[in-house]
Amino acid sequence: MAAPRRRHATPGRISRVGRQAVPRPRVIMALLLLLGLVCMMLLDGYLRAEIGDDQRIRTGASADSVPTDVLEGGPILSFPGGTARTQSVPDKTIVLTFDDGPDPEWSGKVMDILDETDVPGTFFLVGSMVARYPDVVRRMVDEGNEVGVHTFTHVDLSYQSEARVKREIAQTQLALAGAAGITTTLFRAPYSSKTDAIDDYSWPVYERLGAMGYTSVFIDTDSEDWQQPGVSKIIKWATPEDGEGASVLFHDSGGDRSETLAALPEYIKKMKAKGYTFTTVSGAQQEAGTDGEDADAAAPPGPVQDGGAQRDSAQAAHRKADTASVWEGRALLAAVTVAEWTVPGLATMLGVVGVAVLGRFGLMLLLARRHHRQRNRRRFTWGPEVTGPVSVIVPAYNEKECIAATLNSLAASTHPIEILVVDDGSTDGTAEIAESLGLPNVRVIRQENAGKPAALNNGVRQARHDIVVMMDGDTVFEPDAVHQLVQPFADPGIGAVAGNAKVGNRSTMIGAWQHIEYVMGFNLDRRMYDLLRCMPTIPGAIGAFRRQAVLEAGGMSEDTLAEDTDITIALHRAGWRVVYAEHARAWTEAPASLGQLWRQRYRWSYGTMQALWKHRRSVTDRGPSGRFGRVGMPLVVLFQIVTPVFAPLIDVFTVYAMVFVDFQASLLAWLAILAVQLLCAAYAFRLDREKYRYLLMMPLQQLAYRQLMYLVLIHSCVTAATGGRLRWQKLKRTGEVGTPHVGAS
Repeated sequence: MAAPRRRHATPGRISRVGRQAVPRPRVIMALLLLLGLVCMMLLDGYLRAEIGDDQRIRTGASADSVPTDVLEGGPILSFPGGTARTQSVPDKTIVLTFDDGPDPEWSGKVMDILDETDVPGTFFLVGSMVARYPDVVRRMVDEGNEVGVHTFTHVDLSYQSEARVKREIAQTQLALAGAAGITTTLFRAPYSSKTDAIDDYSWPVYERLGAMGYTSVFIDTDSEDWQQPGVSKIIKWATPEDGEGASVLFHDSGGDRSETLAALPEYIKKMKAKGYTFTTVSGAQQEAGTDGEDADAAAPPGPVQDGGAQRDSAQAAHRKADTASVWEGRALLAAVTVAEWTVPGLATMLGVVGVAVLGRFGLMLLLARRHHRQRNRRRFTWGPEVTGPVSVIVPAYNEKECIAATLNSLAASTHPIEILVVDDGSTDGTAEIAESLGLPNVRVIRQENAGKPAALNNGVRQARHDIVVMMDGDTVFEPDAVHQLVQPFADPGIGAVAGNAKVGNRSTMIGAWQHIEYVMGFNLDRRMYDLLRCMPTIPGAIGAFRRQAVLEAGGMSEDTLAEDTDITIALHRAGWRVVYAEHARAWTEAPASLGQLWRQRYRWSYGTMQALWKHRRSVTDRGPSGRFGRVGMPLVVLFQIVTPVFAPLIDVFTVYAMVFVDFQASLLAWLAILAVQLLCAAYAFRLDREKYRYLLMMPLQQLAYRQLMYLVLIHSCVTAATGGRLRWQKLKRTGEVGTPHVGAS
């Protein structure tokens, strides 16, 4: 006969498991998910000018290095052959230019007016807006309008490095290539006006851009429509004097442009009545005598140059983008689209999670207070006092460091008990230590290594009493723990009781974090679940069951890694009630290292998912099973899976907002959330009569511990989604949790 398959790792394998505490591929996937989220947020923030936003505007600088003929020249500045040359718009000619678009609302309405009046326009586009609204840009180009670069993030380039200037231009060209398949040789700097405003800081920028083949476009008249001065003033300020030609500035984005829309048709009608014609920048250059060779000579290198000028002289500045640029641009637009949907969607989800978290806190506080007052009334009783003997089952695998303290604590029990130590094939002498103690009413049962569920089932079968208490081999009970734990069985409808598990090794930072989690997260939760009659888990460290109920449910199942959750849900579905005994305290040894903590929580979260999936049909059941399925299961899914997965978004969004949006407001919001959590934790500590000093660790817990739990949960979700399997993993014990004093905290 083949030897039974071993469920525990051998000592040699334990060390290897320790070195591989975090399986790399799935952890990398979890980190990539987080990295992807951060990248989406950074991209969205960059597009919305929350990241890299530089609002400095230079004024009053000298212009000593700027040539006089440039300062006194026309609004079209180019550098053919490396020499600065300005051109004026021919007389009786208007070049309508629009800045700061494209805009999904106003740009389209401006184009409607241009189409109705048969007038072309030249639109200087902000690259981030192009990436967000490519359809608007395609329409501009298709309808015969001309487009130019207005930087990617609308910053004053005179303050920027040469690398930043090139990046602003290149990113905008890439967005244009993806949106309309073209690039352009036209450029207008943000916050620019007439050529006489060029100064010693901006002139080098224009020289560099000219060397790259760009034509910089300034203005002759400014409608000042951004001030919303009224339609009549917009028309007046946009009108050139004495029949002169002009490059006229309007805006099709950046705010309410209703006055612009009202003024534009009247302005066009007025200027046509005066004999003016309308053209684009390229059209004005053609009329002023710029030949095609000069236009091609001014073309910038790379994607702007490929394909040559288009035939339409009104769009002579456009160049057909090469294939690589088009696909790179489309990739940029796709990333922007994902960011545009992802970040607001996550923000909405964050709001939902925030409401759920706050709702959970409120519900926990309300029900925990009610539970405490109900169970601690002087006259409260479950029924006649339960004094009959019970069986305590201690599954043990290589627990030599802890088994003596565990059994000595049970020997001090104030309730009559029999103790069954089920040695699951230990190789470190655990069974021998248990026998050598010579304690009364202790039976040591040896079995081949088969796993914890099998050890518990063996103990249940050999138990002599109707009530069985299950515990871990590293846990110590307070003297009255068993007596307190079994009192609810005076009610014949109760099938199981959850005890109050405490972290014994709380002197370290990791131990203190888990202590806070146990008191606030686990025990406060159990009070709530108790009153709602949907307790999802009897802790493995301390729980009591009716022996017959366990046997009828099929015993402790090996179907999941969370056999305690599995059996608890099974008892609910069988019609038994599960309650919480807050005064039944046991002290357990929590993981002492991050690796051990990871393995334990990974098993817990993955096992919980397995148990929920196994009992998923309870959602449609009737009776007690349906009650758990429609009340308990949604609460577990929401608060133990969904909310923890998205809870770190609070931290991510907070850091993002602190760095790029509003530090003070974001910090206050985060502190407000922390204050709510501290309030709940303080109340939980008060109910459990714990010392408040551990709450000093809570801010750091929120910053570090929660992120670790997030990665664990993501790891579990990935494992569940990919159908991965996980075996039991033995945690290293130190035995530092000794026999507690009565009521120790």
